[in-house]
Amino acid sequence: MSFEFQVTSRSSQTAARAGVLQTPHGPIETPVFMPVGTKATVKSMTPEELQEIGAQIILANTFHLALRPGEKTVKALGGLHKMMNWNRPILTDSGGFQVFSLGELNKITSEGVRFRSPLDGSEIFLTPERAIQIQQDLGADIIMVFDECAPYPAEHEYVKKSAEMTARWAERCKAAHAGHEDCQALFGIVQGGMYDDLRAWSARATVEIGFPGYAIGGLSVGEPKPEMERALEVVNAILPDNQPRYLMGVGTPQDFFRGVERGVDMFDCVLPTRSARTGRVYTSEGVLNMRNAVHATDDAPISKSCNCYACRNYSRGYIRHLFQAEEILASRLATWHNLAYFIDLMSGIRRSIIEDNFRDFKAAALAHYPD
Repeated sequence: MSFEFQVTSRSSQTAARAGVLQTPHGPIETPVFMPVGTKATVKSMTPEELQEIGAQIILANTFHLALRPGEKTVKALGGLHKMMNWNRPILTDSGGFQVFSLGELNKITSEGVRFRSPLDGSEIFLTPERAIQIQQDLGADIIMVFDECAPYPAEHEYVKKSAEMTARWAERCKAAHAGHEDCQALFGIVQGGMYDDLRAWSARATVEIGFPGYAIGGLSVGEPKPEMERALEVVNAILPDNQPRYLMGVGTPQDFFRGVERGVDMFDCVLPTRSARTGRVYTSEGVLNMRNAVHATDDAPISKSCNCYACRNYSRGYIRHLFQAEEILASRLATWHNLAYFIDLMSGIRRSIIEDNFRDFKAAALAHYPD
């Protein structure tokens, strides 16, 4: 089979598990962090550099690529893998999050979502069937159903209708995807906001439709962390144990542990790349702002415990200078380091599950990260 997931190790202390997801472009060891390459590029990083730091899979966005350069252009260039020169797995989001993030530019109906393009104002109608067709043209290994991410906070009745529509859209996506199961795995998405009954309903409804993997959407949208944790516990108690679980758009070091210890296998987030462009870097000693004057004459690397290219070759003082001078290299080096730290952290989490010392590793890793 092109797609197969196997849990290989379990924590005796939590619901954390390590596994392997087979794809047409190679295996993915889980838990895994997926760098975000929204427009078919992880900002400032080449594919070769991503491979060097151990990225197993990257994420691209259906909505943005459909706008520019257009999915037909990507297909004509051989699909995302060939166009990007990336020979490892790729996951594409369906565009459903843009229903949430571009709320002022869209109108949601039972048939789909009518958008005003943020590029030129032209009208776009995105349906479940269209979202699947775009993703088939893009050629990612893992694709997502089209969903609606309810805002936070939202009334129970609104979230209920949203979750029900997401389930109907999921059925339409699965029908549209028929015949492509061997080359692309279509994941379902569980919604339901912060309501336990709706989360449970959405999880059961999505599992009943049947998918080779399941994503948990609608979190990290402003809710308190205890509500995120509760939603994960409700959903993961229902999702199949033998299939991968993907927590969408969540990715602080603290959130990695929140998710993994509740049974999550896959994560993505723009945090490491977006933060890097502002000078904010993540280390085993906590978060640093490389723009701060305290680093001006510091000849130490960003982190002495990091072996990434930036830390092997450049000092805090030099990187601070690059930020002050508004040089492109500043963002590149900070991004390189942040992605390496996030990927190494997830590798450490995976190792701690295999060695069954997850809680000890969590305590050490988050010692400098207040909750």
